[in-house]
Amino acid sequence: MTWWIWMVLGLLLLAGEMLAPGSFFFMFLGASGLIVGLLALLFRDMQAWVQWLLFSVFAVVSLVFFRKPLMERFHLTGRHGKKVDSLVGETATAMEDIATAGIGKAELRGAAWSALNVGDQPLSKSQRCRVEHVDGLTLHVRRL
Repeated sequence: MTWWIWMVLGLLLLAGEMLAPGSFFFMFLGASGLIVGLLALLFRDMQAWVQWLLFSVFAVVSLVFFRKPLMERFHLTGRHGKKVDSLVGETATAMEDIATAGIGKAELRGAAWSALNVGDQPLSKSQRCRVEHVDGLTLHVRRL
């Protein structure tokens, strides 16, 4: 490939980072493309397979060594809020009657969830219940 194709590819990948801000994947791929473009300009007789190998090596090395510190620097490592498992112990509200060992809907944090009543008493609509376990998108709840 010619040097200018690498430069265009690098710039397009950097622009892709602007469309997916905070991921810091495209930025390193784009920088790798720009570096290979400069090397291809300096060493015009470089084989295409060498260029692709260099691009791959630069991309992987930069991702491995620089992405995590950059994410920590900008405080983006835990930005998606609490994990689902942290719902354990919170209080949900039954949106419908849920029989013992039955499945229904419960509201928690403004969202409707599937809820499995693991208690020994049925839940009635609008009754508060405690989340005891989370299995995928199903809350295991028990009457308060």
